[in-house]
Amino acid sequence: MTGMTSTARPFLNRRLAAFGTTIFAEMSALAVRTGAINLGQGFPDTDGPEEVREAAVRALRDGRGNQYPPGPGIPELRTAVAEHQRRRYGLSFDPDTEVLVTAGATEAVAATLLALLEPGDEVVALEPYYDSYAACIAMAGGTRVPVTLRPDAEQARFRLDLDELRDAVTDRTRLLLINTPHNPTGTVLTRAELTAIAELAVERDLLVVTDEVYEHLVFDEAEHVPLATLPGMRERTVTIGSAGKTFSFTGWKVGWVTAAPGLVTAVRSAKQFLTYVSSGPFQYAVAEALALPDAYFDAFRADMLAKRDLLAAGLAEAGFSVFRPAGTYFITTDIRPLGESDGFAFCRSLPERAGVVAIPNAVFYDHREAGAPFVRFAFCKQVSVLEEAVKRLKTLAG
Repeated sequence: MTGMTSTARPFLNRRLAAFGTTIFAEMSALAVRTGAINLGQGFPDTDGPEEVREAAVRALRDGRGNQYPPGPGIPELRTAVAEHQRRRYGLSFDPDTEVLVTAGATEAVAATLLALLEPGDEVVALEPYYDSYAACIAMAGGTRVPVTLRPDAEQARFRLDLDELRDAVTDRTRLLLINTPHNPTGTVLTRAELTAIAELAVERDLLVVTDEVYEHLVFDEAEHVPLATLPGMRERTVTIGSAGKTFSFTGWKVGWVTAAPGLVTAVRSAKQFLTYVSSGPFQYAVAEALALPDAYFDAFRADMLAKRDLLAAGLAEAGFSVFRPAGTYFITTDIRPLGESDGFAFCRSLPERAGVVAIPNAVFYDHREAGAPFVRFAFCKQVSVLEEAVKRLKTLAG
């Protein structure tokens, strides 16, 4: 048998070689190794509604979804997604031609970009961005063009520079990749900001992919405005949603795409060669979950708001500068008041120093220096866990 030589071609292609192991895998492994509280990866530590879980059990027992479900998703879920969009936002989608069920939002992003991009097409994305965006753009052969959300310390939020966004669009730009409510900064783009994005898309004839998985987690005076509701956007927007963040069943991996028929057909053409289908019994459960009364969504948001306030106050007392999120279940902090400036080094040492795991925001940036002093914490955990994490973090303040 002949061994590989030092001059052999690497196994991983150049498009993906730069990504390596995700920061979430690294930090979660560090949490396990050190016994630290994991406020890094964004998954709840309790299950969602019992009636939704029982709906999945019932589907399994009744033999629904144990074999391949329909490629576009079961009719019950596609209808439930369409009804959710109508009831919440006044958007009308045909369940048969304008809704596609995916293996979570991550597959929805991948299938959409693989379907809509030609090699060399530019994708304007807001940075910091969820790490799969960069990998999916690369896999599709596209070119990533980041527009940086800038920290506003006075307002304790990150802001979009609309002039910078406009300047980023060139003749090679194919689409805008927008995420609101925004992970990791917690920014919720305002109606005025989204209107400007819509006007730019119409003016330059751009497609828009909008990741709205945190649509039900908006706080204070923030308002979630789906881009597809704005003038000229219904026919050019691919909207991505997910059950995992809203119902706290992230392991089920049930997401969806809503868009005009031609766009859904294009995305389905790519999706069929990825997972083809997935999550059969869970699709029936999510269909029931989407029909839960408004009281569920209100209580879910109120619970997360209380947890946000608990962790935000504790982080401030520990010496962090806190950007209070208007949405999602993440808090971005600035570590410079603690005498630190390197988020990677800080997060890698934090489990030993304080018994807590966080994520360095720089991993979500092309411009690493712009994200260097920022660190993200997740607050989708039990109150007792957050209280213990706060207690441990306060030791950093001496």
